[in-house]
Amino acid sequence: MAERLTIIDFVEKYVSKYSSRPFLWEKNLDTNEWEPTTYEETLRKAKRIAAGLMALGVQKGDKVSYLSEGRDMWVIGELGVLYAGAVNVPLSIKLGETNDLVFRVKHSDSKYVITSKFQLPKIRAILPECPMVEKVIIFDEVADMRENEIHIGEIMKMGDDFLAVNEDQFVKRYSSVGPDDYANISYTSGTTADPKGILLTHRNYTANVEQAHSVIGVEPDDKMLIILPLDHCFAHVAGFYTMLSYGASLGMVPSGKSGKEALRNIPTSIKEFKPNVMLSVPTLAKSFKKNIETTISKSGPTVEKLYNFALKNAIAYNKEGYNKGTEFVDIFRKPLMVLFDKIIFKKVRQGLGGQMKFFVGGGALLDIDLQRYYYAIGIPMYQGYGLSEATPIISANSPAKHIFGSSGKIVSPMEIKILDADGVEQPFGVKGEICIKGENVMAGYWKNPKSTADTVVDGWLHTGDMGYMRDEEMLYVVGRFKSLLIAADGEKYSPEGIEENLVENSKYIDGAILHNSQDPYTIALVTPNKEALKAYAKELGLDPSTDEAKAKMLEKIQDEVHAYRTGGRLGGMFPDRWLPAAICVLPEPWTEQNHFLNSSMKVVRGRIEEAYKANMEYAYTPEGKNVVNKMNLASL
Repeated sequence: MAERLTIIDFVEKYVSKYSSRPFLWEKNLDTNEWEPTTYEETLRKAKRIAAGLMALGVQKGDKVSYLSEGRDMWVIGELGVLYAGAVNVPLSIKLGETNDLVFRVKHSDSKYVITSKFQLPKIRAILPECPMVEKVIIFDEVADMRENEIHIGEIMKMGDDFLAVNEDQFVKRYSSVGPDDYANISYTSGTTADPKGILLTHRNYTANVEQAHSVIGVEPDDKMLIILPLDHCFAHVAGFYTMLSYGASLGMVPSGKSGKEALRNIPTSIKEFKPNVMLSVPTLAKSFKKNIETTISKSGPTVEKLYNFALKNAIAYNKEGYNKGTEFVDIFRKPLMVLFDKIIFKKVRQGLGGQMKFFVGGGALLDIDLQRYYYAIGIPMYQGYGLSEATPIISANSPAKHIFGSSGKIVSPMEIKILDADGVEQPFGVKGEICIKGENVMAGYWKNPKSTADTVVDGWLHTGDMGYMRDEEMLYVVGRFKSLLIAADGEKYSPEGIEENLVENSKYIDGAILHNSQDPYTIALVTPNKEALKAYAKELGLDPSTDEAKAKMLEKIQDEVHAYRTGGRLGGMFPDRWLPAAICVLPEPWTEQNHFLNSSMKVVRGRIEEAYKANMEYAYTPEGKNVVNKMNLASL
């Protein structure tokens, strides 16, 4: 049995091994240079913060909320919290001065908050509702420091003074932390009710890093650029702690005053930092691809035609990844692969720093065409699967073993089984709910024993996701088990494949979810691309503001949906009985701001269905079944 390490044990082990190597890289905005912090210096600073927190009054088990953009001090500060024996409560910077932020700070019983100057106004705004917060620790200098606020530099000075006379007390504190002690409370998005606080222990984290080693690895000289939010355990396990365990290093995208500003800094950071590996999610993968294609398009029609031909040749040669170059015709494709890689794809990769080996994909399911695309240009995007309740990694594709469309090889050691609705285990190839058991399974939900008991049964985590095992190693995730639709005859089916195709294959549809709960027929709730529809109306010679034009727009949306029916241009992809017979066109896009998308850009079905309950009920009437109806017209 593997040694049950705490994060502290883990850090001590690898800092001792790689002490002089760079661990953290941060851009100095004054010199425009990326400056390293070694493993040893990282730990030294973390211990100074930890001792300062103890001097401030932080007790073992105290909760410390964390609201900041990514930076070196995020990692160092978190380690400081853990060395003080406290529990980190990472919060998304996308949360506003609302009940969403208040709920998390209050529910977690946070006595302290660590924040940046950009997020400080949010914290100040909610403090009257959070009287349990004793102190706010700020990473940056601010001119108007208040009585209950303190700069991180002052905390470190307090730590120096504390260590000078109480070092034995400090060592006793961090040595008392055990593998089953809480390290983190990570909140869900709260899709249908209040968010749940996922309790992750020290051992959850170290176990998942050990499991991650079984599917994917990096080299000691590799660098990772962290471009994902730091409030999610994906960035911790696949980023911080995995890179630490290999003696590798990581950099942070310079933060801005907003999330949008940080996003704008990503392309420049990639070119400057030249990472070897990055973590990504489908939205970012699509954004990178769009930027590449825009650049190619601007290079002129000749370059664009050559690029498209090269891409087509590479995709044909690569097949499903694991079986590339296996056909006789591939003898002729390979020389073209080499040529096009040299004259086209190498230049494309330069736009991503020129040193990138691969992406690790997480979050929502990664479209197989995107996987084929990145593989073709020479930067594979290896799809993985996980969830926060599993700390999070459950499976991943890797250079050693990958199949496009799969969610990769199951991590080891970990047990997995696929269960039907009656709890019966299913054989290879048969879909059911994915359930896992291992040291990466959360300790439970904070202050929510009922949800804990419903989710973790006899040590088995019921993920709520639907999938199947191809064999003993490879997992395929196909959607949410709990999102299965039930037709009037009781047949259950997953809507996600249909929904994804409606969006991917139509420029007129930006978002789509299906609904059927043993109703007479399935309905589709869609967010339209209003600009594309207006352009369509103008092509017909109509004024987009008129009811006549809007009727034509609605009919166009219907045509796009009906294209999947037998005889349609996309017919045969799905059984006709699963396809929507009525369409609800919704008035606004789905965003994080209106809470129809969560922080990982996943659609929040429950909220959408609740918000548009009246539209859905109307769609089951004879008038509402006709796509040209009063509600749909009002939405355009």
